[in-house]
This record gives sequence, C-alpha cells and structure tokens, in this order.
Amino acid sequence: MNFGETLLAALRSLRSNRLRSVLTTFGIIIGVAAVIVLVALGNGMKAGFDAQFSALGNQITVTQATGAVPGGGEARNLTDSDVTALRNPQLAPDIASVTPSVTGTVTLTAGQTQERASLVGATENYLDISDRSIAAGSWFSSDQESGNQKVAVLGEQAVGLLYGPNANLNQVVGSDVRLNNTTFTVAGVLTPDGQNDNVVMTTLGAARGYLVGDDNGKIDQIIVKSTSADTVNQATDEVTSILDKQHDIRTPVDRDYNVHSFTSLLTQRGQFIDFLTVFTTAVAAISLVVGGIGVANIMLVAVTERTREIGIRKAIGARRSAILKQFLVEAVLLTGLGGLVGVVVGVSVTEAAGLVLPSLVPSFPTPELTTLPVVIAFAVSLGIGLLAGGYPANRAAGLRPIEALRFE
Repeated sequence: MNFGETLLAALRSLRSNRLRSVLTTFGIIIGVAAVIVLVALGNGMKAGFDAQFSALGNQITVTQATGAVPGGGEARNLTDSDVTALRNPQLAPDIASVTPSVTGTVTLTAGQTQERASLVGATENYLDISDRSIAAGSWFSSDQESGNQKVAVLGEQAVGLLYGPNANLNQVVGSDVRLNNTTFTVAGVLTPDGQNDNVVMTTLGAARGYLVGDDNGKIDQIIVKSTSADTVNQATDEVTSILDKQHDIRTPVDRDYNVHSFTSLLTQRGQFIDFLTVFTTAVAAISLVVGGIGVANIMLVAVTERTREIGIRKAIGARRSAILKQFLVEAVLLTGLGGLVGVVVGVSVTEAAGLVLPSLVPSFPTPELTTLPVVIAFAVSLGIGLLAGGYPANRAAGLRPIEALRFE
C-alpha cells in the first residue's frame, strides 16, 4: 500500500467516526490557538514597554546623597557649577544634554480652592528629557525661561483638585493661580502619566526667585542624557569623574551624590515580560499535552476495535510497516487537522483582539502576531501526533494474525 492509499484509508477511518474525531481534536485546537494568542499578547506587551520606556534608555539621574556620606561629613549640594562642568563637551563627549531642576512643595490657590502640590522648577528641555507631553496650552519658551517669567504648567490631578474633575483644560490655560504667595499664569496642562500628576512646573529661575530660593545655585536633580543607549556606561563614568573632581572626592566611598541609570531597570523589566510570556505559553502548552493524551487514547481504542481487521490484513500479506504506517498517518492526520484549525482560530482571535482591544482598553498593548510561534505550534501538533500514535501503531503492527482473527 503506497502513501496515497494509506492517506485515503486514514481519511475514511476518521470520517467513519466523525464525532469522535472532532472531539479528540478539540484539545489540539485549543492548545495551538492558546499558544499563538498568548505569545502574540506577550510580544505586544514587550513592544508597548519598549515604546513607552525607550526614551529613558539613555537617561542618567544625579541626585544629592541624603544624610552623612559614608566617608564622613555632610553631603555637598549639587550646584550650577556642576551643571556647567557636565555640559563641557571636552570633559564629557558622550553626554548629549544636561537638564537641572529644583523641587519642593507649594500651596496652589485658585479662587477659594487651596491645595498642595509638588513643585518642579526646570529648564526648557525638561519636557522632552522626562518623556512627558502637553495636553493643552504649551510648555514655557526659552524667552520665558531667560526672563524668569511667572508661568506654570499644571499636572492633570492638580487641575482636577483646583478646578474640578470635569474642568475644561482650554479654559484653565491662561487663568491665574497662586503658588504660595505669588501669582502665576497657567501656560499649559500636562498629559497624565499616572505617577506625577499632582505637580506644578515653572521655569528654574522663577522657582528660585519666588518659591524655593536660590541657596547659592543649589540644584536638587540633574538629568543627563547620553548620546545613545550604547554610550550610557561611558556617560555614567564621565558624570562620576567630573563630579568627583567638582566635589573633591578622592575615593568612591566618599561620594556625596547618587548616579542612577535606567538601563538595568529596563533590562530587568524586559526579562520579566519575557519570563511572563514563557510561563503563560507553557501553561497553554499543557492543553496540547492533554490533547495528545486524548489522541493516544482514541488510537488505542481504534486498534482494539479494528483488531480483526488488522488480523485479516496481515493474513493476506500486509507487512508490519504498512500497519504501522496506517495508524501513524491516522494519528498525525488527526492532530494535523486540529493544529491547522487551531492556527486559524489563534490567528483570527489575535487579529480580532488587535482591532477591538485598543478601543475597549486604550492602555492595553495591541497583540503582535509573528510567524515563528504559528509555525512552532503547528509543528508541535504534528509531533504530538507522531508521539501519541507511535505506541498504538506499534501495538497494532505487532499483533499476530492468528490472535487478531480470534479476537472478540
């Protein structure tokens, strides 16, 4: 019996037990579809994470150490002179930009409403370097910064506390708000980021002049961006070298400042997403294993039911390899059809989720379908057919004709 005849015989056998064949393939269909969908969701989560935090990949944050430094003495303030030294391209060729800021807490007053909010006094490029955007109005300009003009940009939560949760942002822009005892004009409203929304931002000069004081050019935070994500380590070394010299630091243990880069954090979160994807895919693969057990069980039942048929075929000259091939083809055909349907279902569900999820849950990442998991899931379904059909097929091929013919 050639392969074509074996395939036709397998199809006839499966067709004669349609309901049993369909029910048997459900485990394979669900497993393959689940693997494809979950891998696509994992890819979407990783892509969304990369898109959201890629701007932080080359960011380095410098802050003053709190309390006494390990080497003894009080920590020195970060100052304007530190910022100037870090901006020297000869000393720091791998640093692209340096953004200083001062922070504090202020009282906001609008009409009869009074609330507390965090203050950030920053420079013109702070918005870009902190990866935030404007929802209404505008960020302050270089002229406003150089003139220390009294303009403010409010976070969404601060707007809600002052003007109500349904406030028209365009009407808020241009209104006056008191910061402590000084009146500022609202220039814009920040797009919420879910973390730092109860905030008010002003120019660095205005914050020093009217709100927190100069304190000999004190800076609370310096954000440094390297020329690329690949030069973060070099830029970090340049930052520590310059600040060590500025602060007369002789050994690392004496450093009175902290330097943090987001590279390690981003790597750790990326690894967590990869682990989560692998874990959920492994859980989905369990249904493939269960489906394989179901196929093996049905094939054993088929061998038992067709024992006399096997005996007749062997009695008239059928070889062991022909019997083995027939049952193997049936098992692989069963799981292959289930895998094919599972691929169609998985791809369809993923594509539908890509269309529906953004409108239902805007913050949820869109699934990203790739070819590799589809191919692997289908190949695994075929492999399960070989494994699940191997023992029943070998058992059928090993039956002795006389024993098979006597089987009741």
